[in-house]
Amino acid sequence: MSQTTHFETAPEDRIPFHHKVIYGLGAFVNNLLASAIGGMVIVLNLGLGMNPALVGLLSALPRLTDAITDPLMGYISDNTKTRWGRRRPYIFVGAIVVAVIYALLWQLPEGRSEAFYFWFFLTGSFFFYLAYTMFATPWVALGYELTPDYHERTRLMGTQNFIGQLAYVIAPWFLLIMQNERWFDDMVDGAAGLAIIIAVAVIVIGTLPAIFLRERFKSVAKAETGDPRPQQQDLLARVAENIKGFLHGFLTTLKFKPFLKLCAATFLVFNGFMLIASFQFYVIIYYVFGGDTVKGAEYAGYSGTLGAVSTFCVVVFVTWLGTKLGKQRTFYVAIGVSMVGYALKWVCYNPAIPWLLLVPAPLMAFGLGALFTLMPSMIADVVDMDELQTHERREGMYGSIFWWVVKLGMAAALAAGGFLLVATGFDVELGGNQTERTIFLMRFFDAFVPCATSGLAIWIIATYTVTEEKAHEIRTALEERRGAPATA
Repeated sequence: MSQTTHFETAPEDRIPFHHKVIYGLGAFVNNLLASAIGGMVIVLNLGLGMNPALVGLLSALPRLTDAITDPLMGYISDNTKTRWGRRRPYIFVGAIVVAVIYALLWQLPEGRSEAFYFWFFLTGSFFFYLAYTMFATPWVALGYELTPDYHERTRLMGTQNFIGQLAYVIAPWFLLIMQNERWFDDMVDGAAGLAIIIAVAVIVIGTLPAIFLRERFKSVAKAETGDPRPQQQDLLARVAENIKGFLHGFLTTLKFKPFLKLCAATFLVFNGFMLIASFQFYVIIYYVFGGDTVKGAEYAGYSGTLGAVSTFCVVVFVTWLGTKLGKQRTFYVAIGVSMVGYALKWVCYNPAIPWLLLVPAPLMAFGLGALFTLMPSMIADVVDMDELQTHERREGMYGSIFWWVVKLGMAAALAAGGFLLVATGFDVELGGNQTERTIFLMRFFDAFVPCATSGLAIWIIATYTVTEEKAHEIRTALEERRGAPATA
């Protein structure tokens, strides 16, 4: 099937720009919460003296529940029927609840034992992530149904990715803010105050998508999910029916090949990067600067800042290119450019010319900048294809499983990265006198592991069948079956 067919976006399929911005503010809140809980947890070690191993457990253990709560929230959202829609009530309530819990989580009482702080924070974290899921999963699902147009979905996801990146510009300053002696007594007091500020921002900003956006497929989903359950049906029967429905939806989603290809490609691109995320610092410090941690950290900071700024530009460019070339071809271009950037590390990380290490940064930004612009847009197309085959809309289930795969892969990649570093033979006691074998392996893994995983991702997407023309055919068939276009 030709991939050159191009369909212009109809005026009625356009999302007003201010609505795109409002949806993007949900991405800002989503990323703000994720970066805040990850960045502020260091206070437990530096401010309260908690064992770093316990701090690591506090970061990991609550996320294990995501394997259940994310798909479950997706199923609940998909099957909720209210006058306000399937998503908006959860987004509104979830933003408020998660903000309140986050603020309370950091009001740590003074003078308690390490065990007390561990169990206090662990218990609070479980409730935090439950509320976080209540907000984030319906918000993700809402984006898949704001427009039925192939290209407008890309523009929407580009806008939300751009705005969402702003959270990662702010988050690195949290540690400095918490230690500001003019504002707070100490770091623990700073965490308590900063958490309240974050909570207020989450409530004010996070409720906006629920208030101002509308669900285009609310009536479609209600019409196609069958008749309401009989009122006389007993509670146990309803519970059993919901469990059966959840398992059916979960397994159906997992077996849908186009979706699995998107998950696999995302896993490879994202976690190829995450697997060697720390290697760049080691290569810069111990190879480029011969063990000088101060100089290495300085140049690593320059590279990181350049990469972050470049990501904003990449999102804008990829969004534009995606509406011209289509999502698959744009994926090939963007991931291909990022592969060039990774490979250039082998040449540009050069002790004789240190400033060359800045060259790969903007090219590598094409990887993640494009990935989280194109993939959500492609999942929205997959949801349509699934509806055509199953007569059901499962935006919540698809979104929850996709992001759970991302989170699971990130946790696995971060853990595996440590073992990979050990495999190089790195010994911190040697400082700048690491063996030639260690330096070679660190450089090799840093440059070529993400190249290999990204190449596999391109190969997988080459077999993905939902082209622009196919997406248009699916939409036409759905609207003919419904009898009318879905409207907001």
